[in-house]
Amino acid sequence: MPEPVLNRLRHCHIANYSIHLLGDRLFSYFEYHGDDLAADLALMAEDEATQRWWKLTAPCQVPVPEAAPGEWWATAEQVFLME
Repeated sequence: MPEPVLNRLRHCHIANYSIHLLGDRLFSYFEYHGDDLAADLALMAEDEATQRWWKLTAPCQVPVPEAAPGEWWATAEQVFLME
C-alpha cells in the first residue's frame, strides 16, 4: 500500500489495519479511534492518492453475498472479545 494512502488512514484515526487472505476472500480489520467514522471515511474518499489506490484495487474485489444492496462491504458481528 502506498505511503500516502497509509498516511491518510492514520489521519482518519484508523489504526491496527490489517488485510488477510483466505482462499479467494480478503478479510480486513481495523480499529477506529476517532469521533465520527462517517466523516473520516468521507475525508478518505476525497483523497486523491486513496482514489488512485482504490481504482487500482477495485477490480480485485467483489462484494460478499452478505453485503446490503448497494453496499460494498459487510460488517461482521463480533461474537467474542477477550479483554
